[in-house]
Amino acid sequence: MSVNSDAEAREQLIDLAAQFYDQFAEGTVPSMEVPTRTKSNIEYDEDKNVWVYGDRTSTRSAKSIRGAEKLLKAIYTIDFLAQQLDEGRSSTLRELYYLSESWDLNEAQFSSQDESNDLVEDLEIVSGATREDFHMRPEESGATIMGPLRLREQTRRGEREIHCQKDVGEGGYQIPNNPDTIDFLDNDADFVLAVETGGMRDRLVENGFDEEYNALVVHLKGQPARATRRLT
Repeated sequence: MSVNSDAEAREQLIDLAAQFYDQFAEGTVPSMEVPTRTKSNIEYDEDKNVWVYGDRTSTRSAKSIRGAEKLLKAIYTIDFLAQQLDEGRSSTLRELYYLSESWDLNEAQFSSQDESNDLVEDLEIVSGATREDFHMRPEESGATIMGPLRLREQTRRGEREIHCQKDVGEGGYQIPNNPDTIDFLDNDADFVLAVETGGMRDRLVENGFDEEYNALVVHLKGQPARATRRLT
């Protein structure tokens, strides 16, 4: 679920840090509960038509050295993201991993990008915001859409209405990192065709496949990025 503003996203992050502070103040060992990342803890939400984490959780507690280091990294990451929101800038998941190498405590630095990626996912889940709300984005994917779809996109220069056939070149409409900035207005599509490779996508567009069959051709560009999956 996406929040409405940078201020709300920042507040939800600070609330997480405040929970640790309150636990210290109460004389309680700080901890954080997150959903267990196992296959058995994934279930289908019929109302939303998506797979979600179930009720099983695991506790990150400062009672152990390993748990304390995970909470320390969470605090440093919250501070980084809150400052990023204050300054109205963004960064990539990969940049977060490398930037952690400059943090003053070695124990707060990430040992791998998988570790920093997992922590960002934890913060999404426990805060109720998304990484896009935190201004975290993946490396540029370059995925595109070509077809009879008209949409409205919120950009830094205001709203833009774009037709993904008439208002774009042969390359199509490039999917933004945060699909929450997009509103679908109308379409004349009979189906969506997701294509992995650029060569096949280009051939379909060259042959006018999107026009002849009223199709939305989505170029996944290999393993589809999160924004591509969400938009599709």
